[in-house]
Amino acid sequence: MSLAQAGGPPGWSRRIVVLLAWLLVVALGAVVIARTQIGADLSAFLPKSPDLRQRVLIEQLQSGVASRTLMLGFEGGSVEQRAEVSRAVGKAMRDSKLFDLVQNGDVSDWSEAGTWVFQHRYQLSSGVMPGQFTAEGLREAIVDTLSMLGTPAGNAIKPLLDSDPTGETQRIAMELVPASAPRSEAGVWMSREAPRALMIATTRAAGGDLDAQAVAIARVQAAYEAAARGMGEAAPKLLLSGPPVFSVMSREKIKTEAIHLAVVGGIVMSVLLLLAFASPRALVIAFLPVATGVVVGTASVSLVFGSVHGLTLGFGSTLIGETVDYAIYYLIQARGAAVAGTGWQRWREVHWPTVRLGLLTSVCGFAALVFSGFPGLAQLGVFSIAGLVSAALATRYVLPVLAPDGATGMGMRRHMARLAGLLVRGLPRLRWPLAALGVAALALVLWQGGHLWRADLSAMSPVPRSAQQLDEMLRKDIGASDGGVLVVAFGDDEQAALRHTEAAAARLDALVDKGELSGYEAVTRVLPSVAAQTARQASLPDADTLRANLAEATKGLPLPASRLGPFVADVEAARKQAPVQRADLMGGPLGSVVNTLMYERPGGGWSTLVVLHPGPGFEQARLEEALAGLPEVQVVDVGRELGGLYQRYLHEAFVQVLLGALAVVLLLGVYLRSWRRLLAVCQPLLFAVVLTLGGMALAQAALGILHLVGLLLIVAVGSNYALFFDQLRTTGRADEDTLASLMLANLTTVVSFGLIAISDIPALSSIGRVVAPGALLALLLSAAFARNVAPGKGPSPQRPR
Repeated sequence: MSLAQAGGPPGWSRRIVVLLAWLLVVALGAVVIARTQIGADLSAFLPKSPDLRQRVLIEQLQSGVASRTLMLGFEGGSVEQRAEVSRAVGKAMRDSKLFDLVQNGDVSDWSEAGTWVFQHRYQLSSGVMPGQFTAEGLREAIVDTLSMLGTPAGNAIKPLLDSDPTGETQRIAMELVPASAPRSEAGVWMSREAPRALMIATTRAAGGDLDAQAVAIARVQAAYEAAARGMGEAAPKLLLSGPPVFSVMSREKIKTEAIHLAVVGGIVMSVLLLLAFASPRALVIAFLPVATGVVVGTASVSLVFGSVHGLTLGFGSTLIGETVDYAIYYLIQARGAAVAGTGWQRWREVHWPTVRLGLLTSVCGFAALVFSGFPGLAQLGVFSIAGLVSAALATRYVLPVLAPDGATGMGMRRHMARLAGLLVRGLPRLRWPLAALGVAALALVLWQGGHLWRADLSAMSPVPRSAQQLDEMLRKDIGASDGGVLVVAFGDDEQAALRHTEAAAARLDALVDKGELSGYEAVTRVLPSVAAQTARQASLPDADTLRANLAEATKGLPLPASRLGPFVADVEAARKQAPVQRADLMGGPLGSVVNTLMYERPGGGWSTLVVLHPGPGFEQARLEEALAGLPEVQVVDVGRELGGLYQRYLHEAFVQVLLGALAVVLLLGVYLRSWRRLLAVCQPLLFAVVLTLGGMALAQAALGILHLVGLLLIVAVGSNYALFFDQLRTTGRADEDTLASLMLANLTTVVSFGLIAISDIPALSSIGRVVAPGALLALLLSAAFARNVAPGKGPSPQRPR
């Protein structure tokens, strides 16, 4: 049979076609990656088909006010310096148009908005109701206003007295001040506990748009540098925190860590492969399937999902340890053919079917993740399948073109083969002790049960504890809500959402009166529904009635009715004003408030967010009881919902992993056509998984979703070892090249995942701590449970069935 008939590279034309096709695929993948957006928000690991409360939570995590809130502190320097920097940074942030709302206590930009509020006070004020404009109501309101003249607010009230004797403007202003706002000094907010100016802002971009969030954060830093320039070392230091900072920080940390792991892993792999092959050329060739797998895997995720999560990108580091195995198998096992140039033929006929079966088992396992209801888990499945398949195909078709006889140098492979031979001879004697150890590990895992799987969604976050402590400090200083409990009102349109918000606010007012809430912020304080505005306008009496009521109400008061002509004229004008609409507020600070607390939902309709400021007697059960009977209003306990989502996620992952394992067993059964061989192949994989879990249980590790992914990787990697030992078992002898390839492949895998295990990214380290020991156990157990395999020289003479 000629080379051409064998399907190999008969000449330069075939070689060139194969190489050009491979280069084209890699180049196209690189182009896709260059245009790919990298994400880092954990909402990618939330379900695609959530219920109502889960949908509210996901919307808030992706685009709600909590996901867009930045908290700033300017620490150190003098009071004047802190105030100067705060005002300058605040102005720059407002001018940038990157932020919906910037609050630092500076009201200099609110003069125009204040005039507008004054003109529409009778539509905006919650105090406007029929009883207020009777003689009794007017007298009580005027007395309250007059009593305020002797307070610090008197200077602001006195100029408005003739036009607003009932104090509607003052009432609106007080409602707009956050219930737990910091103290004001030098015209800006200051901490009560430290020499620190404070600011809070919400970005205009959605929380999930990390590129836009990074631009906004960079604008803040540039504004601070410009404001502090010239102050020298005494300049206040910028403190910056909030979910946008965490998200951008996480993305950069994951990207940096992925590059770091790839570089360090590449160096370590290079040293190992150089020692094994003693050939720089073989080293370069060995990394081609790795590069192909990472590029094609990442590009595939980008094409399927539109973006790549940072954890998926970091997961690419794990492919180094598995895809390099394919190249090792080829470069060693194709070596030393009797006729030069035909080593690739022997490998294809004898060993490729085993490698292909190992690949198919991995694909079956990871296919279960693709059909998961969680986008993040599905990304890992698509990445793994595309990466492994492309790496295997590159090994099958590209490597025979570049190295037809494999790696001709020996290096340390003979020593590896001897060590593997010792294991093949010695480990079967430990078969029963290892089996007993596996049974004990299984008992320990079953005894710990659900307690073993106690990690939560936050365990995936790479945000350091110091950053979390800074966030807690600034949040406490500013008095910002921690977002632990959300109240969200829904509506098919803007007006419906506003009406439902007003219904919720009426019940929340009762909790404020009882002290269970210190206050709350709702969009209806600046944008009441049209129905509420119409009702307030209907409460306003005509001019003659109002004059008569004023004449009686002001008897004996220092404010005679004759001075209140402007008040009568304004009330008469307010009766004819058009209702305030959302569009009327855009472009000013009140529009920023609306944009922060009201949003159009991705699936249609509108929602508003009510920000709660819990009081000392706050109980969530009382809150839920107060809002009961309002189906359009939802109370969402973020911690409880995240915990519930994670448990659903964990259960889903268990199901997917079990389905994947079942698919692997079925595939092996169809291929091997022997219950005895199927048991021999599956037995070491099962014990490797159980022993790994037992070790994690002994270490009292909190296991989670990504540990499950690691267990799936043990099966994917270990199946190759088990299948090769099954192949060797059919021949009765294990040639040195095959043993050396298994030893080297396992060594590179264990070292690669060992490096990942010490990563600063919890999600990656979780996978590494499972796969590194699990892969080693898979090899050792495959050798221990192998029977009738004797180490020897020379190629295996038979092709496996």
